[in-house]
Order: sequence, then structure tokens, then C-alpha cells
Amino acid sequence: SCQSKPPNFLSKTENAHINLKVAGQEGSVIQFKIKRHTPLNKLMKAYCPHLICFEQGLTMQHIRFQFDGQPINETDTPAQLEVEDEDSIDVFQQQTEGLM
Repeated sequence: SCQSKPPNFLSKTENAHINLKVAGQEGSVIQFKIKRHTPLNKLMKAYCPHLICFEQGLTMQHIRFQFDGQPINETDTPAQLEVEDEDSIDVFQQQTEGLM
């Protein structure tokens, strides 16, 4: 029937939420729900408190996010990067010792 939910590959509704997995270097995976046209800096800021080494004073400047090996900018959206539901974003700690 028309009321049934379409499969994921058909549900390309512009404002639909997608589930993204953020995978940290230490093996943690945290899931976030975000709209396809929401800038990814919202997800980045939400992820920061989850960092294992957050208590060591790490901030947004100390980590970088990548999708398919490409760096993600704060203004990028899932739609721009062609991120699909259930895709993973990787998080890496930047080596910034000695830089002010």
C-alpha cells in the first residue's frame, strides 16, 4: 500500500533524517541522527563531549572528521558529501603539540 515505508534506497526525502555512525580511533562508535541538509558542524560539536581524551583538554581544534578518506568541513552537509543512512564518519586526533 502507499502507506508502507519505502526501502532506504527510495527514501531520498529532502528533509529526512539519516543515521550516521561516528567511529573514533579507539574503536568507539556513536550514532547520530541528522537531517541531510544540516551542516555537519552540529554533529561535530555533539561528538566532542564523547571523546575519550576530552578530559585532557582536547577541543574541536584537535580532532578532524573524514568521510571516505576525505576531510569534512564544518559547513559540509550530508547531502553535499552524498552521505547515506548508516554511513560512517571517521574521527582522528590531530597531532598539534607545540603549536599555539
